[in-house]
Formats: sequence, structure tokens, C-alpha cells
Amino acid sequence: QVHLVETGGGLVQAGGSLSLSCAASGRTFSFYAMGWFRQAPGKEREFVAGIVRGPGSAGYADFVKGRFTISRDNVGDTVRLRMNRLEPEDTAVYFCAAKVAKTATWSEWGQGTQVTVSS
Repeated sequence: QVHLVETGGGLVQAGGSLSLSCAASGRTFSFYAMGWFRQAPGKEREFVAGIVRGPGSAGYADFVKGRFTISRDNVGDTVRLRMNRLEPEDTAVYFCAAKVAKTATWSEWGQGTQVTVSS
């Protein structure tokens, strides 16, 4: 069984920064990649950033490139998302996720953490 627990959400003014962390426990050795998604009210959940376990290569959605950075610890069981220059449009519940293979779906999810950016 796998557990993903996000921490670090909160309220910040536009232009500010926040860092989110996701701690994974359980069968984490099976992860191919971990990532972050977000869901704003009335919108579908969308991909934000992901990082592959071994080589650590990362990918980002266009709307966060240059502002957000995803990273992981050496063991690969904790993934962080550093968010800079936040905008009100970044307000959403942010979810940590994991997948077991490159072509697999994102099958493991955390409970989410709220990020609110005030204008």
C-alpha cells in the first residue's frame, strides 16, 4: 500500500512564493515518477510538473515554466514543488501523484493541499 501526504499549502499574496512537499511511504520502490497536479474550482485536474525517479529528469506544464521547480531527495521518497511568482490563477488544490511506469497512468494520489494566491 502507498501513501502520499502533501504539506506546505497556504495563503500567499500575488508575486510571493510557497513550497509544497510530498512524502511517500509504502511501496515507493515501484515508482517510476512522481508529480504534482492541481485542480481549481470548476475546472478539471491538470498536470503541473513531474520528475522521473532514476535520472531525475523533470517536465513542466507551460503555464509554470520558469516559475515552479520540482525536486526530489536522493532516496526519491519526497518530492517538492517550489512555486515562485505566484499568480491568482495558481489558486487550486495541489495533489501529489505517482506512477509505476512511463506509459502508466498516475495511479497513486495524495489528499491534496490548498494553495490560495490573493491579488
